[in-house]
Amino acid sequence: MINFNELKLASKNWENAKPFPHIIIDNFFENEIAIKLEKEFPNYNDKVWDNYNNAIEVKRICNNWKAFPSLTYQVFSYLNSEKFVNKFSNIILNTSELISDPGLHGGGWHIHSRGGKLNTHLDYSLHPKLKLQRKINLIIFLNSKWEHNWGGRLGFWDNTSNKLPGELCKEIEPRFNKAVIFDTTKNSWHGLPEPINCPDNQYRKSIALYYLITPSKNTDHRGKALFSPTKSQSGDDKVLELIKKRSEVISASSVYEKK
Repeated sequence: MINFNELKLASKNWENAKPFPHIIIDNFFENEIAIKLEKEFPNYNDKVWDNYNNAIEVKRICNNWKAFPSLTYQVFSYLNSEKFVNKFSNIILNTSELISDPGLHGGGWHIHSRGGKLNTHLDYSLHPKLKLQRKINLIIFLNSKWEHNWGGRLGFWDNTSNKLPGELCKEIEPRFNKAVIFDTTKNSWHGLPEPINCPDNQYRKSIALYYLITPSKNTDHRGKALFSPTKSQSGDDKVLELIKKRSEVISASSVYEKK
């Protein structure tokens, strides 16, 4: 399923990538697999989606294994398998320390429509159930018709602070079958805060998996994502309160709509 040669070649740039370790692979899946995965994505208005619709995140996700069609189910199973995770971990980190999350907490299918966005943020640090540290994000884009002027680029920001992002350092086009892999433990500010400008019948589609490690004594105990306001939101008390609630495990569920 996976182009491991491309993964191995790209991994040589892992440690030197800025602003934090990451690699980009243009053809992650075998092309036939990617085409079938795109076709298995549900419609935007399907009942399978959990809906996030507020000032800092406009997106829909599904991590329900029962909703995955045959190939999607097989792909998520493989990407969480011990065989893949050990090989992936050794290629990226030169160790076998990565641990999969078969529950796909926060992962699975992701979809954005016109107007979709995701403010710059740091991901959760400690998995709320497994109590393991989130280490690696794997995101693969799956819209074969995506055009540059629609936006939707994944941004990486300067990581000198764990309070606020610095300057925008890099933008990654969400091209079909492109994978982005990055280390989430390095104050790894990322997101797509500018609303997407795609046509009403097109969607920014991706699948996401997150890999974990045993936490160290110095691991941040953050159990939810920490968002940053955009420049236009920086003085908005309602947005700042929303961000505070979203960042705390006990209050996060109150700020987003779920079915």
